[in-house]
Amino acid sequence: MHIKELFDLSGKTAIVTGGGRGLGKQIAEGFAESGANVVVCSRKEDACKEVSEHLTKLGVKSFAMKCDVTNPDDIQNVVQKTLEQFGRIDILVNNSGASWGAPVEEMPLEAWQKVINVNVTGTFLMSQAVGKVMLEQESGKIINIASVAGMKGSNPKYMDAIGYNSSKGAVITFTKDLAVKWGPRGIHVNAIAPGFFPTKMSSALIEHGKDAILNGTPLRKFGTENDLKGAAVFLSSAASNYITGDVLVVDGGSHAM
Repeated sequence: MHIKELFDLSGKTAIVTGGGRGLGKQIAEGFAESGANVVVCSRKEDACKEVSEHLTKLGVKSFAMKCDVTNPDDIQNVVQKTLEQFGRIDILVNNSGASWGAPVEEMPLEAWQKVINVNVTGTFLMSQAVGKVMLEQESGKIINIASVAGMKGSNPKYMDAIGYNSSKGAVITFTKDLAVKWGPRGIHVNAIAPGFFPTKMSSALIEHGKDAILNGTPLRKFGTENDLKGAAVFLSSAASNYITGDVLVVDGGSHAM
């Protein structure tokens, strides 16, 4: 295959959870620019509709849906409508996420449970439902959005969110185990571990710890609105057909320190 064909997503169908803003929006846009039809879903349907309308202007088909990834009925509705519209599901990005900042000794149980439920259980439920379709197709690419926070401890001076770190570590292990289980059946499962990208979720954290974060990042900058597109398209395309169970770190080099 020509190199351009290896990265071409024309005719593919992708579902992006948490696609109404931030990293999910960026990934959805990257898919559309590469030719994929994109289903954008999250709890905030209006934001997803805005993104979906933008994607259609890029020449692909797209629609938006409300979806709480902890609700199996919402998930099934997304899967069913995607199949009705496009007939198949080629790519799933599990991007929906939650966080809660508090010292470990003060972390409310309900806060811990919320973060684990969205980040871990939601990733499982979405992968399970879409995976059933991919297993019938004997093909599919699943990308779980983890975090460098799931690979190490974080300085509590600027990031005190043990539920988030723990959940993203679980997502990484989930990715590896699912890759082993579904690889023989044609499904690729990988993760992306972003570093610090300015988003609504991370804004307060970055504002509080900006200097420390940049000093711990060899490239001395935060991620931009373009820095995840290539990684997501790569792991969704034929260019990554011999890669599964891996974690692609996109963090400006902070994990190397």
